[in-house]
Amino acid sequence: MPESFGEALRRLRGSRSVRDVARLAACGKTHVSDLENGKRMPTRELAAALDKALGASGELVALADVRPGSSPLDQADALQQGLHQALAAGPLTDASLDEWEYTVGRHGRATRYRAEGELLPELLADFTDLRLVLTHRHPAPARKRLTVAVAQMSGLMALTLLKIGDSRSRAWWRTGRAAAATADDRPTLAWMYAQEAYQLYYGGDLEGAVELAARAQQLAGGLPCVGPALAAPLEARALAVLGQREDSVEALVRAEVALERLPETDRIASAFGYSESQFRFHSGNALTHLGEIERAAEQQERALELYPLRDHTDRALIALDQAIGAAIRGDVAGAAARATTTIVDLPDEHRSALIIYRAREVAARVPEARTVPEVRVLREVLALPPGGRDSSAYRAGDTGRR
Repeated sequence: MPESFGEALRRLRGSRSVRDVARLAACGKTHVSDLENGKRMPTRELAAALDKALGASGELVALADVRPGSSPLDQADALQQGLHQALAAGPLTDASLDEWEYTVGRHGRATRYRAEGELLPELLADFTDLRLVLTHRHPAPARKRLTVAVAQMSGLMALTLLKIGDSRSRAWWRTGRAAAATADDRPTLAWMYAQEAYQLYYGGDLEGAVELAARAQQLAGGLPCVGPALAAPLEARALAVLGQREDSVEALVRAEVALERLPETDRIASAFGYSESQFRFHSGNALTHLGEIERAAEQQERALELYPLRDHTDRALIALDQAIGAAIRGDVAGAAARATTTIVDLPDEHRSALIIYRAREVAARVPEARTVPEVRVLREVLALPPGGRDSSAYRAGDTGRR
C-alpha cells in the first residue's frame, strides 16, 4: 500500500514534537495529531506549510490530494498532480525555459494540421501549468521569457476559439497583448496585433482590421519579423473588399517584401511563422475581391501546390475563394459545386465555424440562382433556407452565443 499523508507526516516529523511542528506550520497541535492519525485530511495550503516546515521537498504536497478509499488510479492522478505542482514551485532552470518555449512552438505548429476541438484541451492543460509556474518569483530574464510564452499561448487560445466561432477569443487577444507589452517584446506584440486583425476581418470590421494591421507593421519598426508579414496581406485583403484598389495593391507589395525579409527560421508552417503558401493564398484572396480572377487563380493554384494535404483549413479556404471567383465569372453551377465538394470532403472535425461561414459567402453570391441544382445542393449541405440570403453570418463577436 502506498504511504498515506498521515504516515508520511509522522515519518518526516521524526523526533520533533507535535507542538514544534504545529508552531512551524502555524496550526494547532491537535490538528497535526489528527492528520497523523488519519482523522483529518489537509488542505493544500496546510500541506504546503507542513511540507516547508519539515523540508519535505514537495512530498507532502504530492500526498495531500490522495483520499482514503480512493482507487489506485485516482491515487495515481492525485499523486501526479501534487508532484507536478511541487516541481512547478521549484527553481526555474534554462532547461525548464527551453522546454516551455518548445511546448509553445509545438502548439503553434499543430495549428496547421490539428482540428481545433482536439487542440483546445491540450492548450488548456499546458496553459494551466504555465500559469502555475508564473505565480512564483523568478529572475527578470527568466520571467520575461515566461511572459512572452504567456503572450504566445494567449494568441493560440484566441486563434483556436476564433476558428470554432467562440466570442471569448477577444478576451484572449487582450491578455496576449498585455503580456507582450509587459515583456517589452515588440515582435510578439506585432504578431498579436496582426493575428487579431484577422479576427476583425472575419467578423466584418474591415476598417478595424486595416487599423490593427497597420499597428502591427508600425510596432515592428522595420524588424524582419512575422508580424508585418502577416499583417500586410491582411490589410490588402480588407482594402480590396472596401474597394480601395491602389491601397490594396500597395499593401500586397509590402507583404511580398516582408516575406522576402523573413529569415528561413520564420518561414515555417506554424501560427508563429509565415510562408510563401500563405502569401499566395492571401494575395489570391485580395485579387479575387479586386476582380482580377485570372491572376487570383494563378496565386491559388500555386498555394495549393505548396500547402501540405494535412493543412485542411487553409486548403479549404483557398478552394472557397476559387468558388467565389467562379461566381464572379458567372459560373454559378461551378461555384456551388466547388463549395459543396470542399465542405463534403473535409473531415468532420475540421468543419469549423470559419469554414462554414466562408461557404455561406459563396451561397450568398448566387441567391437568385436557387433553382440551379448545384446551388440547391450547396444550400442543403449548409442547412440554409430554400431561398434568399442566410441571416446568420459568422461574426466572431456573437457566434459564441449560438
